Amino acid sequence: MGTREYRGKRLVLNALASLMAFPSVLVGLFVYVLLSRSGPLGALRLLYTPTAIAIGDFFLALPVIVSLAAMFLAQANPRIRKTALALGASPAKAALLVIAEKRYALLGVVLAAFARAVTEVGSAMIVGGNIANHTRTMTAAITLETSRGNLSIAIALGLILLMVAFLAVLFFRWVSHVRS
Repeated sequence: MGTREYRGKRLVLNALASLMAFPSVLVGLFVYVLLSRSGPLGALRLLYTPTAIAIGDFFLALPVIVSLAAMFLAQANPRIRKTALALGASPAKAALLVIAEKRYALLGVVLAAFARAVTEVGSAMIVGGNIANHTRTMTAAITLETSRGNLSIAIALGLILLMVAFLAVLFFRWVSHVRS
């Protein structure tokens, strides 16, 4: 998507970019409708399960991954693909070479998608139900404890979540340095 030209590309990329700001509660509502008993996927009985939360997170992260990856891949040197094809590489191999060239930027894309998913609360509460010991996420627990007035617990959970995010960033930075 980022390296090829096609009719409507600009419209598709703009639509995906706008979906990056799609409110998580609306994503939750969309997934809820899909997974509810009367919804098209209701027979799977996934509503109020960790899987439903993962599906919501997938829909939150997907526009971030696709939009940013397309943007970074479009910035790759076009000679990489052309040279690889001229030297006999298959289109798939040429695409992999472009991806390899932009691997550090793509690691950043994965980190941004992780951040979108790990910090959201709306979708998880709608499709997960915020059920203690089953579907309560860290962000939902922080919200709940704050509303109960248990600020010390909310702050402690917030610090744990912040530490998880910090460790994720360190991991992604370590991976990008190890591979260089």
